[in-house]
Amino acid sequence: MTTTHAPARPIGKAAVGALGALAVATGALESVVTPTLPLLQRELDMSPAEGALLSIVLLVTGALITPIAGTLGDRYGGKRVVVRLMAVVCAGGLVSALAPNLPVLVLGQVLQGAMVGALPLSFILVRAHLPAGESKVAIGVVSGLFVGGAMAGTLAAGPVAEGLSRHWMFALPTFAVTGATVLVHRLTPHDPPRRPQGAGIDWPGLVLLSGTLVTLMLVLGLGADLVTQPLVLLGLVVLLAAFGTGWVAVERRAASPMVDLRMLTRPAVGKSCVLTFLICGGTSAATYLVPQLFAVPADTYGFGASATAIGFFLLPGALAASVAGPISGIGVRRLGSRAVVTAGVLLMAVGLLGLAAAHTEIWHLVLGKALVALANGLCVTAMVTRTATSVDLGDTGIATGLVLVTRVIGFAVGVQVTGAILTAGTPSGSKIPAESAFVAGFVLAAAVTVLSLLVVRTMSKGVKE
Repeated sequence: MTTTHAPARPIGKAAVGALGALAVATGALESVVTPTLPLLQRELDMSPAEGALLSIVLLVTGALITPIAGTLGDRYGGKRVVVRLMAVVCAGGLVSALAPNLPVLVLGQVLQGAMVGALPLSFILVRAHLPAGESKVAIGVVSGLFVGGAMAGTLAAGPVAEGLSRHWMFALPTFAVTGATVLVHRLTPHDPPRRPQGAGIDWPGLVLLSGTLVTLMLVLGLGADLVTQPLVLLGLVVLLAAFGTGWVAVERRAASPMVDLRMLTRPAVGKSCVLTFLICGGTSAATYLVPQLFAVPADTYGFGASATAIGFFLLPGALAASVAGPISGIGVRRLGSRAVVTAGVLLMAVGLLGLAAAHTEIWHLVLGKALVALANGLCVTAMVTRTATSVDLGDTGIATGLVLVTRVIGFAVGVQVTGAILTAGTPSGSKIPAESAFVAGFVLAAAVTVLSLLVVRTMSKGVKE
């Protein structure tokens, strides 16, 4: 039995403001770990590899939740799903705030990962209530506000953690997410479903994708430690291949797949996913390595920065990322997605190579991180906008969900690889990685970023009137 829904009415400024407030609040909650990761590593006695794992747990959960959220949003309406999703996020924020140790903190981050699914749901709401031209700019604005929230979280996390405690740096943005969710519930009009509601959730696909991602993270995070145990490493690789192959087989045959892999055969979607993976893989090096480099003791080659100072040093990068979304949305509308992505890739390569060549002064790191953040915002927003406006309205959640999943996976893989590089580059008996390990991480990220130009060349201009 199906339900008849009234046509969606135009979205008002108050509703846009509510979605913007939610984007800011979730961005703040997502970002608090990055500037305080060295502090968390000290307080919880974590290795660089464990710190890398903590920094991506939220994103791995997001990679699993995002396609489900997009599918359910298309099936039941974006508003209905986003409110329920944010309830899980708020619970995760409270668990993180109360966490007495690393395992409980990881659990909180797992629950918080549901926030990653909010972006495709916001895009569903925007496309349901705005004309095509306005929706491009609105998608850029929402993406930019999410990054703007990350800027606020980055700046405030250090002072809150050092002035109050690490518990409060999770609690305060959780309260903001709760308030923003209430605003969305009250002010945003309901959007009609775009797909039949009869099909169920693809639980086999979810389980297999979960196994694939968890095994992949184990291979990347433990690879350096398992070199002396080749049989264990080989077993994990075989298990990874089995999970991945099984997942693809299940998704191709499922009547209602969690991730519609057929969508990847569409040039706009497939190329956007490949580019997003490569670009976010490159971005992750600066995101993870720069705070670590700031925290290296000043009597070696670092700066001995506190969590508060690290947040302040990262502020220009967060500011650059916050304006990149709206700029990218306008740029895609006027110049096309290919031009915006090309400019972003070149800018990112310059920033990463600059960090590898010059990192002896604070301003070197601040400038390099800002260039990378600006470039990443330009590229990812262009990819999401291109994808969202190139598919049927009923496929918006699924298509943008695929791009956001590859964003998360690219970032997670990049962080784990750079974390493994630092672990492998740490001399025996020392907790300080060799400087050459940082250089290797930046150079590898730059090489991956430049590689994405091969895909950019095959893109259409992407200008739609």
